[in-house]
Amino acid sequence: MRNKFDRQLSQLNAELITMGALCEEAITNAVKYLTDSNEDSREACLAADSQIDEKERDIETLCIKLLLQQQPVAGDLRVVSAALKMISDMERIGDQASDIVEIAPYVAESGIEGSTHIRDMADATIKMVSESVESFVKMDMDIAYQTIEHDNLVDELFDKVKDELIKSITEGGRNAEALIDLLMIAKYFERIGDHAENIAEWVVYSITGKHKNLSCHHEQDTRRGTHDLSGGR
Repeated sequence: MRNKFDRQLSQLNAELITMGALCEEAITNAVKYLTDSNEDSREACLAADSQIDEKERDIETLCIKLLLQQQPVAGDLRVVSAALKMISDMERIGDQASDIVEIAPYVAESGIEGSTHIRDMADATIKMVSESVESFVKMDMDIAYQTIEHDNLVDELFDKVKDELIKSITEGGRNAEALIDLLMIAKYFERIGDHAENIAEWVVYSITGKHKNLSCHHEQDTRRGTHDLSGGR
């Protein structure tokens, strides 16, 4: 029975790696579409988001099998429970990448160039997603804590973008609506960073049985909180 459980746990790790890679793909193509308006990038982002949704359902099924059929001990139970939480955050990452490509055409039409800090935010969030999944697969708390620390950088970059764009708006920027769209895009990247941080925090929980004060507002505010541009968490 234990050998079967270990095989299924290995499968779970592989599925999570695939889902994490799809998240990276979605973000990367969202950024490409934002910068060059290439329809191939848009379609690739939306396709990755669709695959992320499918992968979430597959992993949920696998986790349920592990819980119901294998009678995991406490440590195993934490790992499976953490995986279920992680895929919820990954699914939202895919959604937010899709949200970016939905807004991007309005920015392109305006002719306004995006802040360089937005690209830096994108690079940082891709790195966070990759590291958070790696920390789970390797059960490496150092990588998990490193990921958590990197969210500070994403928050700092968001504040810079926000300050720049608000200054442009108040100084009579030629297209305030497009500037607000850019601010929304930056907020989506900031939220992606939050979700990657959540994943890393669940890794810490899976190893130690303890986690930081994981507030549920990340999940609750994912849909509604994108209108909160304060940058506060």
